[in-house]
Amino acid sequence: MRNLLFVVSGPSGVGKGTLVKRLLADMPSLTLSVSCTTRAPRPGEENGREYFFVSEREFSSRIRENDFLEYDEHFGQWYGTPRSFVERKLKQGSVVLEIDVVGGLNAKRLLPGRTVLIMIVPPSLEALKARLYGRDAGKGEDMEARLVRAKYELEQLPLYDYEVVNDDLETALQRLEEIVKSEIDKEGDKR
Repeated sequence: MRNLLFVVSGPSGVGKGTLVKRLLADMPSLTLSVSCTTRAPRPGEENGREYFFVSEREFSSRIRENDFLEYDEHFGQWYGTPRSFVERKLKQGSVVLEIDVVGGLNAKRLLPGRTVLIMIVPPSLEALKARLYGRDAGKGEDMEARLVRAKYELEQLPLYDYEVVNDDLETALQRLEEIVKSEIDKEGDKR
């Protein structure tokens, strides 16, 4: 058995969050990676559960110390995956990280041989567009920006180890669990 970092990526609206929650519920030996952020906690959020809430000064210090597998700024706040947290958790078992393709590829670069990239994809761009509109994820320019981003992310699929089509949630979950179990049980390091 190997302790691995499973990076789950995919465009907005593809259902990766739902799949990750179900995967963690079905496989309690897995640990969800917790990211750092400079934003303030929202009501009900707990430090170390949803995020590690840190100051901009601490976040900058961690950047200088190369303590992030990846980091990015969104709406004036910083978000990043702490390398030290992931490496500590990998000593205890396998870790799941839900992140965009740029962060996923960076994680694989920094933790080669221990990172498995899994892309959750829609059955079609039309289906993804319908899902986004169905959950009222935006209109007009915002929707177009999400679809442009989705096309970019899907173009990165050849760089990923696995593809899981989320046309049916239960089928996609079964495939995701099969991948995780198979990779953990593999002998040796073929990455």
